[in-house]
Amino acid sequence: MDVTDRVQDVVIIGSGPAGLTAAVYAARGNLEPLLIEGVVDGGPTGGQLTLTTDVENYPGFPDGITGPELILGMRAQAERFGTHFITEDVTSVDLSGPLKTLTTASGKTVTARSLIIATGAKPRRLEVPGEAELWGSGVSACATCDGFFFKDKHVVIVGGGDTAMEEAIFLTKFAAKVSVIHRRDELRASKIMQERAFKNDKIEFVWNATVAEVHGADGAVSSLTLQDTVSGETRDFPAEGLFLAIGHIPNTWLFEGVLDTDDEGYLLVEQPSTRTNAPGVFACGDVMDHEYRQAVTAAGTGCRAAIDAERWLAENTSVAPDDPR
Repeated sequence: MDVTDRVQDVVIIGSGPAGLTAAVYAARGNLEPLLIEGVVDGGPTGGQLTLTTDVENYPGFPDGITGPELILGMRAQAERFGTHFITEDVTSVDLSGPLKTLTTASGKTVTARSLIIATGAKPRRLEVPGEAELWGSGVSACATCDGFFFKDKHVVIVGGGDTAMEEAIFLTKFAAKVSVIHRRDELRASKIMQERAFKNDKIEFVWNATVAEVHGADGAVSSLTLQDTVSGETRDFPAEGLFLAIGHIPNTWLFEGVLDTDDEGYLLVEQPSTRTNAPGVFACGDVMDHEYRQAVTAAGTGCRAAIDAERWLAENTSVAPDDPR
């Protein structure tokens, strides 16, 4: 029987660390989960880790591992325990009834008693020439993930909020110099974060400027073209790395008007659980976490979501009693 011909106990949307960990736990709980691994909003299968080269801070890999290798290993583990996969995007959902109904890009209809949302978030990009070509090879949106690779180098961070200041300070542990590029002449960051950044001898500020182009070769950044936001003039700015701290966009458009979100669009859950405001619907990973955004924390919430779903199913055994299985 095709997996789309029956009511599923658990369907998971998203195939990053959160979704795949949820699949491992749900499968080991004999729930035979179905994971739809086309990531929402055009992102790559496997989430942001598929765009990451070396991952050296995920536990259990003392010599490091590449992002794609880590995701493939997680996927194989989930499949080994009985997870079923559909590789395409979800285009619409109906969460109004006891059964959750999902429609895929090819027109498949999937119904489930419970749903785990692990659609992630994507970093806001500058959308300038050279950025995409050097993404993961000198251009990054995660200082915590990639800062280690820029020891004794000159790096740039774009942004003016608390996150930008936190990441600039973090980068000073490795880089020889950190230049903060900001489009205005004052920061949006809190006073305490501004003071910490201003006091750090390794940090310099470049005011009233934006990055207009990223230059590099052989998988490395060599310089940037900066544009003055006041005069419009451009200039070359030497740099060996570019970090973006201009925010993330959660992949939640499928659930607008249905599930509760915060002001930035992230799904709200009933902490410490992963329950959303819709019965039987759970959220994990970056789609509900704008604070940490790490592979290991995403995996942790995926574990929690699977356990929450299993408990919810046990307490709601009357959902869809006419299941044809």
